[in-house]
Amino acid sequence: MTLHVSRRSLLGLAGAGAGAVLLGGCADDESDGPIGPQRINWWHIQNTDPMLPVWAEMARLYETRHQNVTIEVTPQENEVFKAELAKVTKAGSPPDLFQSWGGGLLREQAEAGLVKDITSEVSPWIGQLLPAALQPYTVNGRIYGIPFDIGMIGFWYNRDLFAEAGIISPPNTWSQLLTTVKKLKSAGIVPIALAGKDKWPGHYYWAYLAMRIGGLGALRRAAEDGDFNTPDFVAAGEHVRQLTDLEPFQRGWRRAEYGSDEGQAAAMGNGEAAMELMGQWAPSIQASSSTSKLGIGGQLGFFTFPMVEGGKGEATDAFGGGNGFAVGRNAPPATVDFLRSLLRSENQRWAAETGAVLPTNLAAVGRIKDANNQVVAAHLAVASGFQLYLDQAFPPAVGEQINKSVADLIVGSKRPDQIVKDITRVAQKQ
Repeated sequence: MTLHVSRRSLLGLAGAGAGAVLLGGCADDESDGPIGPQRINWWHIQNTDPMLPVWAEMARLYETRHQNVTIEVTPQENEVFKAELAKVTKAGSPPDLFQSWGGGLLREQAEAGLVKDITSEVSPWIGQLLPAALQPYTVNGRIYGIPFDIGMIGFWYNRDLFAEAGIISPPNTWSQLLTTVKKLKSAGIVPIALAGKDKWPGHYYWAYLAMRIGGLGALRRAAEDGDFNTPDFVAAGEHVRQLTDLEPFQRGWRRAEYGSDEGQAAAMGNGEAAMELMGQWAPSIQASSSTSKLGIGGQLGFFTFPMVEGGKGEATDAFGGGNGFAVGRNAPPATVDFLRSLLRSENQRWAAETGAVLPTNLAAVGRIKDANNQVVAAHLAVASGFQLYLDQAFPPAVGEQINKSVADLIVGSKRPDQIVKDITRVAQKQ
């Protein structure tokens, strides 16, 4: 097994559900028949602890059981991965097995013939997985990828810093959130950590506000007609500006990356900021990016994105997605079998026990021991609706424009009414 390691990562999103009887999932289910010499090129973005060594060991164990299979593992930072994947897919040579969030990009890859239709190969065991987690990986009723987790975005906060500012409980409404920011600033505390350089973390604010103001219906309509130039989306931008006008972010936020030593996660992990809006992988990255490598431990809390007064959306509607893997069109036959091994119940339990992954295998859901993940799972269990990340739900060009436009909005170079026109212009070209 060849292992290429780069710095930092975006770790997995969570999934949750009630326990169920597994259809199968032990090591005996894995194909151990004769397999000719094969090399699997596997790209993923779990390039820090705790999942980096776990993925590496799973690949090693598979090689041990399949002597003619070699797995070349290439962990990459999230943004580097996206750039490199775009290069190789443009050249028509995707990796054999690679990170995927499903949605619009996977649909494009499937329609271009860049990924394999694996429906028939996974059908014997696909019933072991949470059905909702499979939706982003299904195109026209066919399966092109497998999710290893699914989860949601919410606010992670430092309980001690809240208490220092005299804040008794997390905000439930948008106006309460703005008041919370003001109280933190008055106490000399940085309210929110943000990775301005990476752009994608900023889009969470606008997307959630669009959900809370316009409801999930507004996003469904935009997906159908490509029209974001509506009062609800403009209002979402105006609410973002209400927040940014308070100057809530840490010093140097425009240049900050998400998982670097001086980035968004590190600001939280080192106790230098009170909140960040991020997925359930946040505690793990906060810890690995912090000086102590431990993060803030029991000081960390979680609350869902606040409701907006007068909005059409439900306070229990969740925004998020899941990490998974797609199979490249030229992948050797053993690739899907290896993918199956990663989703076996014991391997999903192993991943769940790291605290970085909330599993999609129903038999592994009960192994969620991390207190933070349990909180996220509880919120997902009562979610009234679910929206995939906008930069994944829409075609890549639209997702990129959303990230760019929201970044422009946050830094103040574009107005709310301007960004919706820019996004609509790109969306209606698709």
